[in-house]
Amino acid sequence: MEIKDIEKSRLFIGMTAKELESCLTALDAHEKTFEKDDIILHAGEQTSMIGMVLSGSVTIESNDVWGNCTVLSHVGKNQYFAETYALLGEVLLVDVRANEECTILFCSIRNLLDDSKKSSPWKEKLLKNILIISSQKNLILSGRSFHTSSKSCRGRLLSYLNATALQTGSREFDIPFNRQQLADYLNLERTNMSKELSHMKDEGLIEYRKSHFKLLDH
Repeated sequence: MEIKDIEKSRLFIGMTAKELESCLTALDAHEKTFEKDDIILHAGEQTSMIGMVLSGSVTIESNDVWGNCTVLSHVGKNQYFAETYALLGEVLLVDVRANEECTILFCSIRNLLDDSKKSSPWKEKLLKNILIISSQKNLILSGRSFHTSSKSCRGRLLSYLNATALQTGSREFDIPFNRQQLADYLNLERTNMSKELSHMKDEGLIEYRKSHFKLLDH
């Protein structure tokens, strides 16, 4: 792990080189590599670790005992997962799955809220950064709720694609999901969603190829 690769990440921003080194040591920071479809964290377990994606990507999923999967979010390079579970010690309600081969930096943050522990120069900075990361996650999850509020397949697709265009600042963009993941994310049946995408393309609303989309004037 190269310090220069993570020193500007959201989790460690604002720290001096010395503070970052002390922080990584105190948090028992270590890397681990996973293959595609590996379960990194399992629902029903507890973790003390926040995960930072150094390469590749992961998906946060809700998988029930009947085999139904709901994709809640996509976590790409330099993004994070499990920070709230790690801080509060709550049982995981989701699975974290490797979306492709990926390398994760794990940092143990469970004891950050322990007032009996000696304060360190980097601690306040780290807690502030975790708060910002958690707030950003809340926006992402509330966005999904907004997209799935529509009762129609088209309404959900339009909501998601419009939001992605606003976030990227362009009508042409790549989404982080394949077809099955997009269907799971929007809580749709894949076949019906694919048919609706074809209808939208025929009507001149969108163009797409795999995960690349372009929104058109109608």
